[in-house]
Amino acid sequence: MVLNIIVENALALVTPTAPPTGGVNTEGLADFLRRFFAPLFLVVVSVVAIFFLFTREITRFVQFIILAVAIGVIFYVPNVIEVTAKAIAGALGIK
Repeated sequence: MVLNIIVENALALVTPTAPPTGGVNTEGLADFLRRFFAPLFLVVVSVVAIFFLFTREITRFVQFIILAVAIGVIFYVPNVIEVTAKAIAGALGIK
């Protein structure tokens, strides 16, 4: 009896199902990525900036801060990721 239930469940799992009709749903993906990577980004920027300050490499510190601000603007300003992705897709001919 238990073996029969296991076999039936295994067969139900391997039977093919219809693929999703609307494609992959990426609604809210950018917001999820922002919420996931924001703390990690801030920690890494802080640690590297403190390292450059303690080693008195002011030029590298300034370069790093400029790069970190640019990356922060790209990822955390609303719609920049979406607009950039649409522009890249349009340049590649993907609708």
